[in-house]
Amino acid sequence: MASINSARILILATHGYERSELRTPLEQLKARGADVKIASLEKEPIKSWDDKNWGDTVDVDLTVSEARVEDFDALVIPGGQINPDILRADEKSVRLVKDFVASGKVVAAVCHGPWLLVEADAVEGRRVTSYQSIKTDVINAGGRWEDSQVVTDQGIITSRNPGDLDAFVAKIVEEVEEGKHQRRAA
Repeated sequence: MASINSARILILATHGYERSELRTPLEQLKARGADVKIASLEKEPIKSWDDKNWGDTVDVDLTVSEARVEDFDALVIPGGQINPDILRADEKSVRLVKDFVASGKVVAAVCHGPWLLVEADAVEGRRVTSYQSIKTDVINAGGRWEDSQVVTDQGIITSRNPGDLDAFVAKIVEEVEEGKHQRRAA
Protein backbone atom coordinates (compact mmCIF):
# COMPACT_ATOMS: atom_id res chain seq x y z
CA MET A 1 0.00 0.00 0.00
CA ALA A 2 1.16 3.50 -0.84
CA SER A 3 0.57 6.43 1.41
CA ILE A 4 -0.78 9.45 -0.47
CA ASN A 5 2.08 11.57 0.86
CA SER A 6 4.59 9.34 -0.95
CA ALA A 7 2.46 8.61 -4.03
CA ARG A 8 3.39 9.66 -7.56
CA ILE A 9 0.38 10.63 -9.65
CA LEU A 10 0.22 11.38 -13.36
CA ILE A 11 -2.38 13.69 -14.88
CA LEU A 12 -2.93 13.15 -18.61
CA ALA A 13 -4.19 16.28 -20.37
CA THR A 14 -3.88 18.55 -23.37
CA HIS A 15 -5.31 21.85 -24.58
CA GLY A 16 -8.98 22.27 -23.72
CA TYR A 17 -8.99 20.48 -20.36
CA GLU A 18 -11.73 21.65 -18.01
CA ARG A 19 -9.80 24.01 -15.71
CA SER A 20 -11.29 22.86 -12.40
CA GLU A 21 -11.01 19.18 -13.34
CA LEU A 22 -7.24 19.46 -13.65
CA ARG A 23 -6.52 22.17 -11.07
CA THR A 24 -8.58 20.70 -8.21
CA PRO A 25 -6.98 17.23 -8.29
CA LEU A 26 -3.54 18.78 -8.91
CA GLU A 27 -3.81 21.16 -5.96
CA GLN A 28 -5.61 18.82 -3.53
CA LEU A 29 -3.33 15.86 -4.20
CA LYS A 30 -0.21 18.03 -3.87
CA ALA A 31 -1.59 19.48 -0.63
CA ARG A 32 -1.82 15.91 0.69
CA GLY A 33 1.84 15.34 -0.17
CA ALA A 34 1.58 13.50 -3.48
CA ASP A 35 4.11 14.14 -6.23
CA VAL A 36 1.89 15.08 -9.18
CA LYS A 37 3.15 15.39 -12.76
CA ILE A 38 1.34 16.43 -15.93
CA ALA A 39 1.86 14.57 -19.20
CA SER A 40 0.70 15.89 -22.55
CA LEU A 41 1.27 15.46 -26.26
CA GLU A 42 4.05 18.05 -26.29
CA LYS A 43 6.26 19.47 -23.55
CA GLU A 44 4.82 22.97 -23.57
CA PRO A 45 2.17 24.69 -21.45
CA ILE A 46 -1.42 23.63 -22.15
CA LYS A 47 -4.42 25.95 -22.09
CA SER A 48 -7.56 25.25 -20.08
CA TRP A 49 -11.21 25.71 -20.99
CA ASP A 50 -12.94 27.69 -18.27
CA ASP A 51 -16.55 28.83 -18.18
CA LYS A 52 -17.21 28.87 -21.95
CA ASN A 53 -13.87 30.40 -22.89
CA TRP A 54 -10.15 29.71 -22.92
CA GLY A 55 -8.61 29.97 -19.47
CA ASP A 56 -5.13 29.92 -18.01
CA THR A 57 -2.30 27.50 -18.75
CA VAL A 58 -0.46 24.87 -16.77
CA ASP A 59 3.08 23.64 -17.35
CA VAL A 60 3.67 20.14 -18.70
CA ASP A 61 6.27 17.98 -16.96
CA LEU A 62 6.67 15.24 -19.57
CA THR A 63 5.28 14.04 -22.86
CA VAL A 64 3.00 11.03 -23.20
CA SER A 65 5.91 9.25 -24.91
CA GLU A 66 8.10 9.84 -21.84
CA ALA A 67 5.47 8.69 -19.32
CA ARG A 68 6.04 5.22 -17.84
CA VAL A 69 3.41 3.39 -15.83
CA GLU A 70 6.04 1.97 -13.49
CA ASP A 71 6.94 5.51 -12.38
CA PHE A 72 3.47 6.31 -11.03
CA ASP A 73 0.86 5.00 -8.60
CA ALA A 74 -2.17 6.47 -10.38
CA LEU A 75 -3.42 8.13 -13.55
CA VAL A 76 -5.93 11.02 -13.51
CA ILE A 77 -7.81 12.07 -16.65
CA PRO A 78 -9.59 15.44 -16.49
CA GLY A 79 -12.53 16.14 -18.73
CA GLY A 80 -13.88 18.99 -20.72
CA GLN A 81 -15.11 18.21 -24.21
CA ILE A 82 -11.92 19.15 -26.06
CA ASN A 83 -9.20 17.52 -23.94
CA PRO A 84 -10.35 13.86 -23.97
CA ASP A 85 -11.57 14.09 -27.56
CA ILE A 86 -8.06 15.05 -28.71
CA LEU A 87 -6.37 12.46 -26.47
CA ARG A 88 -8.61 9.56 -27.51
CA ALA A 89 -7.46 10.11 -31.10
CA ASP A 90 -3.81 9.84 -30.03
CA GLU A 91 -2.53 6.26 -30.13
CA LYS A 92 0.18 6.83 -27.49
CA SER A 93 -2.31 8.35 -25.04
CA VAL A 94 -4.72 5.45 -25.48
CA ARG A 95 -1.84 2.98 -25.03
CA LEU A 96 -0.82 4.75 -21.80
CA VAL A 97 -4.37 4.41 -20.44
CA LYS A 98 -4.47 0.72 -21.45
CA ASP A 99 -1.13 0.13 -19.74
CA PHE A 100 -2.33 1.77 -16.51
CA VAL A 101 -5.51 -0.34 -16.55
CA ALA A 102 -3.50 -3.52 -17.18
CA SER A 103 -1.12 -2.66 -14.32
CA GLY A 104 -3.88 -2.68 -11.70
CA LYS A 105 -2.94 0.84 -10.63
CA VAL A 106 -5.58 3.47 -9.94
CA VAL A 107 -7.13 5.13 -12.99
CA ALA A 108 -9.46 8.08 -12.41
CA ALA A 109 -11.48 9.96 -15.05
CA VAL A 110 -13.99 12.77 -14.62
CA CYS A 111 -16.66 14.33 -16.86
CA HIS A 112 -15.76 13.54 -20.51
CA GLY A 113 -12.52 11.84 -19.36
CA PRO A 114 -14.17 8.39 -19.54
CA TRP A 115 -14.05 8.77 -23.34
CA LEU A 116 -10.41 7.67 -22.97
CA LEU A 117 -11.52 4.66 -20.94
CA VAL A 118 -13.98 3.80 -23.72
CA GLU A 119 -11.24 4.11 -26.34
CA ALA A 120 -8.93 1.94 -24.23
CA ASP A 121 -11.60 -0.80 -23.98
CA ALA A 122 -11.63 -0.38 -20.19
CA VAL A 123 -15.35 0.05 -19.42
CA GLU A 124 -16.91 -3.19 -20.64
CA GLY A 125 -18.71 -4.88 -17.77
CA ARG A 126 -17.68 -2.18 -15.31
CA ARG A 127 -19.75 0.30 -13.30
CA VAL A 128 -18.99 3.77 -14.66
CA THR A 129 -20.29 7.31 -14.48
CA SER A 130 -19.51 10.30 -16.67
CA TYR A 131 -20.90 13.57 -17.88
CA GLN A 132 -24.49 12.90 -18.98
CA SER A 133 -23.80 13.66 -22.67
CA ILE A 134 -21.43 10.67 -23.06
CA LYS A 135 -23.66 8.21 -21.21
CA THR A 136 -24.60 6.49 -24.48
CA ASP A 137 -20.92 6.15 -25.47
CA VAL A 138 -20.17 4.45 -22.15
CA ILE A 139 -23.17 2.12 -22.49
CA ASN A 140 -22.32 1.29 -26.12
CA ALA A 141 -18.82 0.32 -24.95
CA GLY A 142 -20.36 -2.15 -22.48
CA GLY A 143 -20.16 0.00 -19.36
CA ARG A 144 -22.86 -0.15 -16.70
CA TRP A 145 -23.52 3.59 -16.46
CA GLU A 146 -24.98 5.09 -13.31
CA ASP A 147 -25.77 8.63 -12.23
CA SER A 148 -23.64 8.85 -9.08
CA GLN A 149 -21.16 11.38 -7.76
CA VAL A 150 -18.29 8.87 -7.80
CA VAL A 151 -18.26 5.28 -9.06
CA THR A 152 -15.38 2.90 -8.38
CA ASP A 153 -14.96 -0.52 -9.95
CA GLN A 154 -11.72 -2.37 -9.11
CA GLY A 155 -9.68 0.82 -8.75
CA ILE A 156 -11.13 2.56 -11.80
CA ILE A 157 -12.74 5.76 -10.54
CA THR A 158 -15.18 7.88 -12.52
CA SER A 159 -17.10 11.07 -11.70
CA ARG A 160 -19.67 13.20 -13.50
CA ASN A 161 -18.68 16.86 -13.37
CA PRO A 162 -16.84 19.65 -11.51
CA GLY A 163 -19.40 19.53 -8.68
CA ASP A 164 -18.10 16.05 -7.81
CA LEU A 165 -14.42 16.97 -7.57
CA ASP A 166 -13.98 16.88 -3.78
CA ALA A 167 -15.49 13.38 -3.63
CA PHE A 168 -13.48 12.38 -6.73
CA VAL A 169 -10.17 13.41 -5.15
CA ALA A 170 -11.08 11.78 -1.82
CA LYS A 171 -11.73 8.52 -3.67
CA ILE A 172 -8.39 8.81 -5.52
CA VAL A 173 -6.62 9.13 -2.16
CA GLU A 174 -8.50 6.12 -0.76
CA GLU A 175 -7.81 3.92 -3.77
CA VAL A 176 -4.13 4.88 -4.01
CA GLU A 177 -3.70 3.97 -0.36
CA GLU A 178 -5.34 0.58 -1.02
CA GLY A 179 -2.67 -0.19 -3.62
CA LYS A 180 -2.89 -2.20 -6.84
CA HIS A 181 -6.18 -3.77 -7.84
CA GLN A 182 -6.71 -7.15 -9.44
CA ARG A 183 -8.65 -6.60 -12.65
CA ARG A 184 -8.80 -7.78 -16.19
CA ALA A 185 -6.65 -5.81 -18.61
CA ALA A 186 -8.06 -3.39 -21.14
